[in-house]
Amino acid sequence: MSAGFEKADTSSETDGTLAGADLQTALFDAVCDSLSAAFIIYDKNDHLIFASRQILEFFPLPSEMLKPGIRLRDFLGAIYDTGVRQQYIRQSGSLSREDWLSQKIASHWRERFESVERHGADSWVRFVKRRLPGGYGVTVVSDISEDKKREEQWRSDMERVQLTEDILDNLPFPLFVKDRNLTYVAVNLAFCEKYQRSADEVLGRKSGDLFSPEIAKRFEESDRHVLETGEMSISRQRQISRDGIERDIVSRKHRIGKPGRYFLVSTMQDLPRDGADLEEFDRASAITASTNQSYRRAYVPVPSAVERREPAAMEAIVPENFSGRKILVVTADLAAETAALRTLTKYGFESCSVRGEDEEERFLEIATSSGISLDLLIIDNQMGMRCLELAEQYGIPALVMDGFQIANELTFQIARHFNRNSRNNGSGADADWEISTSDDTAGLQVLVAEDNDINQIVFSQILEGLGYRHMIAVTGDEVVRLWAEHRPGVVLMDISLPGFNGFEAARLIRQMEEAGRAARTPIIGVLTQAFERDRAECAKSGMDDVIMKPVSPDMLETIFQKYLTEGAAPVRASG
Repeated sequence: MSAGFEKADTSSETDGTLAGADLQTALFDAVCDSLSAAFIIYDKNDHLIFASRQILEFFPLPSEMLKPGIRLRDFLGAIYDTGVRQQYIRQSGSLSREDWLSQKIASHWRERFESVERHGADSWVRFVKRRLPGGYGVTVVSDISEDKKREEQWRSDMERVQLTEDILDNLPFPLFVKDRNLTYVAVNLAFCEKYQRSADEVLGRKSGDLFSPEIAKRFEESDRHVLETGEMSISRQRQISRDGIERDIVSRKHRIGKPGRYFLVSTMQDLPRDGADLEEFDRASAITASTNQSYRRAYVPVPSAVERREPAAMEAIVPENFSGRKILVVTADLAAETAALRTLTKYGFESCSVRGEDEEERFLEIATSSGISLDLLIIDNQMGMRCLELAEQYGIPALVMDGFQIANELTFQIARHFNRNSRNNGSGADADWEISTSDDTAGLQVLVAEDNDINQIVFSQILEGLGYRHMIAVTGDEVVRLWAEHRPGVVLMDISLPGFNGFEAARLIRQMEEAGRAARTPIIGVLTQAFERDRAECAKSGMDDVIMKPVSPDMLETIFQKYLTEGAAPVRASG
């Protein structure tokens, strides 16, 4: 009897040991997953104790090579036999199998050793090796491809910046660049020499910090006009230089960039004292001049402004048609509020502003009880979601913009809104502001999967502005259904959706494509944070690329140019 009990006890201990080993392996694998790395642990005799399954993501090894007890030499030999040696031939010269193995074994016996190896055109792997005092060795393998790509991109960007600075500094005439806040962000050597200031004294400052109030005011007036309208500013001014020679100086100011990211570029050049007038003055929309004609400035429309979709002042709005329309501005930004009210008053709108959701709610209650009907709400995107909910509650169309757009691009946004409504043949503003997308779903170009209300508005405004036919799905189930119904040109897939999440929805679409032998639809993951595991999961689920929130017009245009076919070009509104 006692022998039987002893045998039973031994069996129990064996089962417990195996269960413990399985638990340890599972825990190690979980740690490797969380760290996005692979671990190899080996003893002082160079036999594997543990190799995480993530190793198979780096090397196409047979799974039996990860079993405990495998010799490190055999493990490394299997790696060599996968063909990775071709990478080492380029990096370390032609090594025989034995030489390569000897070199690798030696690195595993060093107390500390780190290396980075390039495995393919755009793949980099880091090896961190440690030999512990007891003889045990640990190797951590991690994919640093994204870090290396960012490093190479940063280096490339720095080279381009340096090249741009060299080009600008070698121009014979002064040049400067200002951002949308009218702060100097770039100046060339000729500019510094003309005004006897170093670049460090100019960058980050405004005209008021460098020039007299009169000159600074004149500069900023034309700067703002160019940024707001897209028209070019050209001025001709007579000056006496430090060498005593009288010259005519011509200055040109241009707007570059895209909505929300405009910059002002200005150049100055000498002209002959008695030279003929500039041809741009013949095409000017407005000209101002000093009494003695020593200073003249013209604003010249840019011919290609329509093609570039630049906000061209307020010509699209006919004051006779829209005079008297009532608009409420909701923003806590004093500068944006002041600029917006000034612009609205200029074009005949009846407007006022409130500074928060409580003020907005009280205003709408009073307006409704008094029988006052508002035509539009302008809401700063820094305000709470309640502001938009109030607009929907009272049935008032709303445009959501950032502070810069409210201050500088209001004319374009309102023109587009009201003129689009006027083309709806009386269908009403509410129908025009329907966030669920364009009425014409034939030839759907973009399907957006997004459950956040504010982000839906952002996507809708950007895609409408760019001229793409689109629809918005709020759940994973809906995006799969709409994809099957409309077969869009591209899908923008938020990964955190109710129902199926973005990963599951992408897998279902790929399965349906394969089952029906359908053409592959580009699916772009839309991520909130740049976690490597999310990027990897996007790729595993069949997505073609990823972009980061917040999205911008230029970001989406770049994606569309890459993945939309020529037949899916944006549809531009006429008129």
